[in-house]
Amino acid sequence: MNTTDFIPRVLVTKIGLDGHDRGSRIVAAACRDAGMEVIYTPPWQSIPAVVKLATEEDVDVIGISSLATDHLIVPKLMRTLHESGLAHVRVVVGGIVPDHEEALLIESGVRQVFHPGSTMDDITTRIREFAREARAHDAESMPQGN
Repeated sequence: MNTTDFIPRVLVTKIGLDGHDRGSRIVAAACRDAGMEVIYTPPWQSIPAVVKLATEEDVDVIGISSLATDHLIVPKLMRTLHESGLAHVRVVVGGIVPDHEEALLIESGVRQVFHPGSTMDDITTRIREFAREARAHDAESMPQGN
């Protein structure tokens, strides 16, 4: 795949009841400015709604923003993605995640947690890498034609 042909598809969203969306809007804009196709939702999304949107939009990466304790429901999102045939989709979490809770997210399959102070360059670089991983994994799992 030619580097110029690759455009990551990223869903930036908030699950649960946390309505603080300034950070997610900034990350969404940074991803857009870095040449990614961004699907952005308002806060208060349900897990089924996020999975449905990820399926419909054929995303490579889902970015979850958490400034309260909504990151604690991310393992349920990960299970639902797997059950829905979206195991190839990479998930990242950004925001306020206590160190002792980060392991729970990583163990559930989250690729990375971005803490306050992460640079937009680091976030967009890593998201692009994760999108390439997702696309490669998805291509490997597709049946080969004759």
